[in-house]
Amino acid sequence: MKILIIKMSAIGDVIHTLPALNAIRSHFPKAHITWLVEEAAFDIILGHRGLDRVLLSKRKKWVKQLFSLSFFQGAKKIYRFIKELRKTNYDIIIDFQGLFKSAIMLALARGEKKIGFDKGMEHAEYSHIFYNYRIPAVSMEIHALKRGLILLESLGIFCKKIEYNLAIGGKNRINLEKLLKSKGLEQDRMIICINPEATWETKLWSNKKFGELADRLFEKFNANIIYTGSKSDIKSILEIISFMENPCINLAGLTTLKTLAALYEKTDVLITTDTGPMHLGVASATKVLGIFGSTSSLRTGPYGENHKVVKADILCSPCFKKRCHTKECMEMISVDHVMGTVDKLMMG
Repeated sequence: MKILIIKMSAIGDVIHTLPALNAIRSHFPKAHITWLVEEAAFDIILGHRGLDRVLLSKRKKWVKQLFSLSFFQGAKKIYRFIKELRKTNYDIIIDFQGLFKSAIMLALARGEKKIGFDKGMEHAEYSHIFYNYRIPAVSMEIHALKRGLILLESLGIFCKKIEYNLAIGGKNRINLEKLLKSKGLEQDRMIICINPEATWETKLWSNKKFGELADRLFEKFNANIIYTGSKSDIKSILEIISFMENPCINLAGLTTLKTLAALYEKTDVLITTDTGPMHLGVASATKVLGIFGSTSSLRTGPYGENHKVVKADILCSPCFKKRCHTKECMEMISVDHVMGTVDKLMMG
């Protein structure tokens, strides 16, 4: 049995599909399972015990080359990738993404049974026309993780327990310890991580409020306050830190996804906007508080019972807009509201 999983991006979406991978592995213990993924989430699944092979698509880079002086180089890389994709004749190909880009990959791959949701799924981009085995569409108000499991249940594959089994590895844990030591982590204090950034401006909370929140967390819990983020987040996080009076640790741009997961394993509470690291925190078994504005916590909130969501009670939320001239849904969220929710998480 040869199975191809297609879930190309983003970080949170790929994490949501890990329980489905585990269910497939449990149902087909001797199957050879391949996962097709893009660069942003590649590190998450590399080395996962449920996988035999990871097929990496550098689609964005290749397409960029096609529209530059590197046209022939890009075309050559795309040809090689497609050749590698078509090398195996799969028994089952499952498109967990349900977008045009993933359906094209499914169409290019060789396989007997090509599976995905039928027409009627929001943002499906006509992906259903590429499937020869279509699962009835479900409501987008069902959590993204659960939707993936429903896809499997229609095939007679059931997930008995939600598990992620992140392949963090000893080396990444050692690298994290060295990094934390170099930054002056106080070993006898709890750890509270704050991941304040996101790609949409409507997902962002006030930098000043984050700074005030961090100070209050430090003073109430005597905690190590650690900021996480990418290199592109450094400027904004430095502004947040400028509003603080107490010490903190800034790891923005200094972690890989796996060292970040190793950090979240050690974390008592992760406070975050609606972004990939929120789901990484869930998969790392830490308590997560998600701050939500324009997006729906029902669809993509932190999955499970040991997590909390803070959101404003406002009619226009969720609107799923990337930009807004008022961002009222985020502006209405107070530091007191977040602090109160942290207290509930600590007691849980």
